[in-house]
Amino acid sequence: MGTGGGPTPKANRAASANAVVVGGRAYLVDAGNGVARQMALAGIPFDSLAAVMITHHHSDHNIDAGALLLLAWAATLSHPIEFHGPPPLAAMLRDTLRANRADIAVRRKDEGRVDPATLLRVHEHRQPGLVYADDRVRVTAALVEHPPMVPSFAYRFDCPDRSVVFSGDTRPSDALVELARGADILVHEVMHLPAIEPVIASEPNAARLREHLLASHTSSTEVGKLASRARVRTLVLSHFVPGGLPGVPDAEWLAAVRPDFAGEIVLGRDLMVL
Repeated sequence: MGTGGGPTPKANRAASANAVVVGGRAYLVDAGNGVARQMALAGIPFDSLAAVMITHHHSDHNIDAGALLLLAWAATLSHPIEFHGPPPLAAMLRDTLRANRADIAVRRKDEGRVDPATLLRVHEHRQPGLVYADDRVRVTAALVEHPPMVPSFAYRFDCPDRSVVFSGDTRPSDALVELARGADILVHEVMHLPAIEPVIASEPNAARLREHLLASHTSSTEVGKLASRARVRTLVLSHFVPGGLPGVPDAEWLAAVRPDFAGEIVLGRDLMVL
């Protein structure tokens, strides 16, 4: 639902958010800015939402997690939602409810709504392993490398008809390779090094920003190698850095990845359905 990388809002890409829909039930991975709007645009009913998996606590991945609960509650949501992710997820969601207590109180009184806190189920994770399962999916987490955000997770969804892995933000990670082994689809972040240099150069903290990007993300020349090691069928590029306009031409992304990956390569687009 959102394929842009980084916290700055972009005209052409929404912030990080993905939805796995199985039999009419929706499971989200990350909740960047505007995720509720993207759900509406995608035609995913709010009352179909079962669980939200947060990969890590950079704002482009988590800032609308609490807002999603409140906006869904103000729409059609009537059942509890499972939220999974690293600490301090529980405190962050409780703080969102506290910040909106005036609105909540008014809507409960005037509209007869339940307390949204009763719809919130939070599970904090520090270690890899099975984090969620129901009659339609099994979700397994792996610890990936996105310093200084520790822990940071990738998630694998094993569904009746396919398996889908979401990398979250990470530099090349052996744990991710193992998690994605043999998956049908790997949705992986990607960074185009030649294109980020002029973007970085204009920032007052250019040196520190460059150091962070190189230490904690995966370049377009590395992601194909990782997908090949994992033997996935389809590689979907997402969380594009840089992701704003004018953008890197599609041909450049493909040219960087194709030499190292023989499977299908998909350039992610907001609201794309696979």
